[in-house]
Amino acid sequence: MVQRIVLTGGGTRGHIYPLFAVAEQIAKESQDDILMYYIGPKNESVFDEFKKNNIRPYPVLSSKLRRYISPLNLLDIPKFFFSIFQMLWRIYSIMPDVVFSKGGPGSFPVVFASWFYMIPVVIHESDSVPSLNAKLAMHFAKRIGISFETALQYFPKNKVAFTGNPVREELIREIPDQKIAKENLGFNLVDPLIVILGGSQGSLSINDFIFTNLKELIKKYQVFHQVGQANEGQAQSAIASALEGESDETKRRYQYSGFMDAFKMKKILASADIVVSRSGSNALYEISAFGKPAILIPLPKSAGNHQLVNAYEYEKSGRAVVIEEANFSFNLFIQEVDNILGNNERLKLMGERAKTFFRPDATTLLAEEVLRLANK
Repeated sequence: MVQRIVLTGGGTRGHIYPLFAVAEQIAKESQDDILMYYIGPKNESVFDEFKKNNIRPYPVLSSKLRRYISPLNLLDIPKFFFSIFQMLWRIYSIMPDVVFSKGGPGSFPVVFASWFYMIPVVIHESDSVPSLNAKLAMHFAKRIGISFETALQYFPKNKVAFTGNPVREELIREIPDQKIAKENLGFNLVDPLIVILGGSQGSLSINDFIFTNLKELIKKYQVFHQVGQANEGQAQSAIASALEGESDETKRRYQYSGFMDAFKMKKILASADIVVSRSGSNALYEISAFGKPAILIPLPKSAGNHQLVNAYEYEKSGRAVVIEEANFSFNLFIQEVDNILGNNERLKLMGERAKTFFRPDATTLLAEEVLRLANK
């Protein structure tokens, strides 16, 4: 017997990585032969990753569902209806046994078309405040998984379960010792290491903040900085200017990267003494899996202000410190870093509490539910 499973989700790697995690677990647990397909906005690098994992990708015309009046709706509304018809044809051609949606641009037409053909759908909402996409998709889903317990209130009780967020197994398998990871990266073992994560797309405002204050920051701490794949060229010139005239020894206290695969991200997170990050669900669950204290700078004006709510939910029990971007000054930032790294007892306690947020069974729970519905 061959089962056909469609994965959908798009926009950022925060939607893509959990799909890989669940797909890998499905392949491990299934007793049948499986054909997997991915449907999402066309992105050659993302499509290549799915192909390497024996998952056949198909594009969907992507449109953004906005909760506000915008002239861009004049373009996106027709695109949205076209994508519905596009997916009615695509889903019919595949006729999967089940669909798993991670949300994001292009995923709702897949969910709707699957419901139209009476194909069971499982959706997963990452954030504490559901997206408009999730609020629409829940009406057409059989089962709903969520990453934040506080999101239970937004979904029908007979459909929803608090699963946590899927994290790639290759990221959390065989986590290296912190000292070994630090040495392998070329950092010294004496001074604390601050890891700054901007995500695969990077954060221009955080990048600018770090470049502006880099000389002062590395006087006291070592820094690894994820600048985002698209920002590497700009970062190179900004760093050269910021560190002009500094010794080679001083320059070695700072490293940066654009895109990081799971192997490199594992070494970076393992080596960190503290992590500075936005507060998307994927980032929070990866930080918690490594048990790292964090300083969170929520993305302003995120949909439904979900990153702010995520950050304050995660901060509970002392896992992290939240600095809203409007208050993100160097003096406040360095004060918070000093307060955490200068207090070994607090540093250890924050790390222990961070681990309590992680749900190691999230990927298994979602994979099992997908397979259960596929076998009905």
